[in-house]
Amino acid sequence: MKASKLTKTLTALIEQKVPAFLWGAPGIGKSSIVKQIAQSNEIDFIDLRLALMDPTDLKGIPFYDKESHTALWAPPAFLPKSGEGILFLDELNTAAPSVQASAYQLILDRRVGEYELPDGWAIVAAGNRESDRGVTYRMPSPLANRFVHFEMEVNVDDWKFWAYKKEIDERVISYISYKTEHLFTFDAKSEAKSFATPRSWEYVDSILKSNMSQDLLLDSISGAVGREVAVGFLSFAKVMSRLPDIKNILASGDGEYSDEVDVLYALSTGLVSALLKENSDENLDNLLRYTLGLKSEFAVMCVQDLQRNGVKMEHSDVFKEWVQKFAFLLA
Repeated sequence: MKASKLTKTLTALIEQKVPAFLWGAPGIGKSSIVKQIAQSNEIDFIDLRLALMDPTDLKGIPFYDKESHTALWAPPAFLPKSGEGILFLDELNTAAPSVQASAYQLILDRRVGEYELPDGWAIVAAGNRESDRGVTYRMPSPLANRFVHFEMEVNVDDWKFWAYKKEIDERVISYISYKTEHLFTFDAKSEAKSFATPRSWEYVDSILKSNMSQDLLLDSISGAVGREVAVGFLSFAKVMSRLPDIKNILASGDGEYSDEVDVLYALSTGLVSALLKENSDENLDNLLRYTLGLKSEFAVMCVQDLQRNGVKMEHSDVFKEWVQKFAFLLA
């Protein structure tokens, strides 16, 4: 299931306090999507890595109660005491079987030892698949049956929507639009330590925004996404110098056109990024007017990316002209 559908599904399950489990390859944003749901709903978020815990860390430490002459369990301080939120059990299937067993009662009965999960809290867990060559333990059937399971997939359109919101470097967004297969290059059979994932492209964005000298970029980006992808990306990044003046296009609606596919991918992303930063009716009209002369698939790409990012254009007379020209591609 792609991220946009998964977000809606998880939000509904979280409201009903139904435990959910996200399966997927490393680096595709499983934890990020759950955290974003918490932020969007303005509720708390607690991320627990059970792989780093012992069974007593979750259940608590036993102590002797003098009044009742019984042994009680002191609940751990990191578990929520009140309010609303999401308790996220990340990498659950990398935890030792004894720790997973301690999670049974918390997940199904919403309590463990003397501790009871507040009514306003939902449980979501995540883990890598056994086929991903990570350190995992097969999840026991009784524990697996306590979740509604989802397989998260990598989707370029969803990633681009996220990347625009996060203001990821335009060169990265343009390159992934051009080379969609390089968004995720993980191969469980490969021994390579570096490979491209949504997470590692976020590292590339940080590298590009650092003060690193140009002669160090190739090795640094290779360390994030792999050598072959890094060479392809840096070669593509040079295309940016061949783009028409995007500021002039937004200001006047006029500009040069190109027939080079790599330039058109970079230009489309640059136009969308520029409008999202300076959104006005005048800039929108000028952008739409310019795209009337673009190759049809890139004109549609621009408009669809803007609409996914919440830009309203139905009120624009230029958009009505645009729809008449490209209606055959929108059917």
